[in-house]
Amino acid sequence: MTEPSAVPADPTNTDAAELTVDDLTVRFEGLAAISGVSLTVERHEVFGLIGPNGAGKTTLVNCLTGFQAPTGGRVLVGRESTVGWSPMQFREMGVARTFQAGRLFKDMSVLENVEVTAVGLGLGRRRAVERGRAILDWVGLAGKTSLRAGALAYTDQRRLAIARAMVLPPAFVLLDEPAAGMSDAECEGLMVLVSSIPRTFVCGVLLIEHNMRVVMGVSHRVHVLDGGKTLAEGTPAEIQRDQAVLAAYLGVEG
Repeated sequence: MTEPSAVPADPTNTDAAELTVDDLTVRFEGLAAISGVSLTVERHEVFGLIGPNGAGKTTLVNCLTGFQAPTGGRVLVGRESTVGWSPMQFREMGVARTFQAGRLFKDMSVLENVEVTAVGLGLGRRRAVERGRAILDWVGLAGKTSLRAGALAYTDQRRLAIARAMVLPPAFVLLDEPAAGMSDAECEGLMVLVSSIPRTFVCGVLLIEHNMRVVMGVSHRVHVLDGGKTLAEGTPAEIQRDQAVLAAYLGVEG
């Protein structure tokens, strides 16, 4: 797959260079889902987040987007504290996300799904349609704008979810397992798409993904969670050599 065409980027509501988690803790009825995790995602990079099921990845993403309030620690957009922010405030201040379940309006058209998101973020109707068509072309769905979203193939639904997140380009986008259910060929196309986001939109990417070929192939840095705690962080090459990661995440004895 060739590099996606450039999409003119409207300015975000923040000039924040970093999305930061500082000593984050989340407890549910006394049980720690996240314990003392710190990490920073920068605007120019793809930052991978991996870990076994139950490691705390989704809880962390929920804290980064206002769907879960931390028990302790901080989430910062640039230097600005996000205490008390709603999910909509996070989006308005440049932090977007996708969901594992998609959350599409399945009875609306592909274009309408993107258009309604743009209107909800403050664009006028005509500008929302223009942005919608441009971003759908960028994700490879230009020929399917009039189709009902629920009729799309599963992998195209994942692309539509990315289009909705990027229609008004954020400063940071959190992609929750975008490669789930994709074939090897489809994963190749997704890798090109994700890799282009920092360059096309000056947008940092936090990529939560179980497909190791995808996450190691596109990430500049990778953070590993295990049992709600940080196990390791480094380049893909460093993570693939880390004996603690091999033992805890991949089940390989050191």
